[in-house]
Amino acid sequence: MTLPRSVADVLADHVVFELECIDRMYCNVYVPQLQHAGGLLGYIQRQLGLPIASTAPLGRVTDAFSAAMRRFARDHDVPWVDFVKGQRKDDVMHEHLARFDRQEGVLFIGRAQEKTSLFRTERRRDPNGDSYPWIVRATGVVNQFYVYAVDRDFGPFFLKFCSYFPYNAKLCINGHEWAKRQVALAGIGYTALDNGFASCADPAAVQAICDRLGVEQIDGLLRKWLAVLPHPFSPADREAGYRYDISILQAEFSLTQMLDRPVSGRVFFEHVIRDNLDAGRPDQVSLIFDRKLRRTGPRATPGRFRTRVITEGVTPSLHIDYKHTAIKQYHKEGRALRTETTINDTRDFRIGKRLTNLPALREIGLSANRRLLGVQRLSHNPIRAAEAFTAVHEPIITDTGARIAGLRLGDRRAHALLQALLMFRLLPSGFLNRDLRGLLAELLGVDTITAGQMSYDLRRLRAHGLITRIPRSHRYRLTDTGCTTPCCSRTPIPGCCYRAWPNSPTPTRPRPARYAPPPATTGRLSINSRRTPGSLHDTKT
Repeated sequence: MTLPRSVADVLADHVVFELECIDRMYCNVYVPQLQHAGGLLGYIQRQLGLPIASTAPLGRVTDAFSAAMRRFARDHDVPWVDFVKGQRKDDVMHEHLARFDRQEGVLFIGRAQEKTSLFRTERRRDPNGDSYPWIVRATGVVNQFYVYAVDRDFGPFFLKFCSYFPYNAKLCINGHEWAKRQVALAGIGYTALDNGFASCADPAAVQAICDRLGVEQIDGLLRKWLAVLPHPFSPADREAGYRYDISILQAEFSLTQMLDRPVSGRVFFEHVIRDNLDAGRPDQVSLIFDRKLRRTGPRATPGRFRTRVITEGVTPSLHIDYKHTAIKQYHKEGRALRTETTINDTRDFRIGKRLTNLPALREIGLSANRRLLGVQRLSHNPIRAAEAFTAVHEPIITDTGARIAGLRLGDRRAHALLQALLMFRLLPSGFLNRDLRGLLAELLGVDTITAGQMSYDLRRLRAHGLITRIPRSHRYRLTDTGCTTPCCSRTPIPGCCYRAWPNSPTPTRPRPARYAPPPATTGRLSINSRRTPGSLHDTKT
């Protein structure tokens, strides 16, 4: 077996098994009606039957909930742990997990004091000088109850309850642990890799199981354990509609690629760290996350855009940041390439936080992993990059003899089309003729583009495999080729072309008159084509 010579060689010839799965998820568990002062006042008046706007009566509910937690631990012989400052809760969990010999149950209940958002009552005065109570949102250091448990389907997880009204909670699960238990139930043999899979008897079946993890399973886990543990709200409260809902605080989406031997991973990171230190720059990161970034003006994209290379011991890792989202790539246990996209704020992608949005969020996270690998593959394989460039540049002759024009190198319209395709808002639900028409007009600096002209361009994009039509609709969606092709096409003279053909002369700077970029527009979109030719790394956006 030969040694890999590039990133593309590793990904193409040395990956023996790969799996996409939701990894860790950290969810907010809350009662929607009680997240504002007005809803709290309604609860006090309707459920408690009190006419005053004060949180003082809620103290009895808090005391009863805290006592119920203590009583549950005592009655079920569940260990009680009072966490101290600086103590790692995961270490305590692993100690108890090592001694746990049942399929399901509570490992221990921990208590910690943490700062959190809550409601308090303050005294105000009216114009006559008379005082009255007023409910306001504030912060305070209160008790938090950590319930660490093992579920028959999900494995280890924890549920953290705030002891103060409105008793918000946090749910933390691991998708790989859920998948391993489902694979075992299906009778499929596998070898574990930490919390994931190193190998399995039926990769397609395991991937199908991983794809099943979604809203129904996570919501079912919460409802199951809310029925087991002490509940802060009474049955009458729940009957009145005060029920917990779930939103996503943090979600990790991983792609694990098992390599044939450790040296393949070392070759991969040697090339990636050397040649992709600029992957986190604003002009590079937009390709990976399919988002338009604005660096100036009143609506500049917030956040730090950077690439970090972290070496812990001898294991390097690559980190790329975008707003509240990050991609981490590392050599897992010296055996697998793990690429993880961690989304800490779903609104970075104009998606709501409710758990029902998990399918759309999953598509974004897994697509970001694949796009990063696509950029790395092209940047390290000039032959494949040249093939991608040629496939888009050359015209196509259909079976009927019709000729469909290619996206020519010096064509302003072709550059604008590729720029428009990278706009994230056209994904993942697709786009219409009029959506792309408006973007293209602004990029070209013209007033309007007719529907017929846009249909001609859509036909070119479809013929070259950059977009596909969504069945039974007039909407289009980017293909995998459409997500990666612009990185080798939106450049004056791709250096990969010269590296692919050794007999070609050394490239020189093209004449400005021939390869001048389109004029800048004054709108919210513009084409930034002022790139130094000769290197594919300058064209990842």
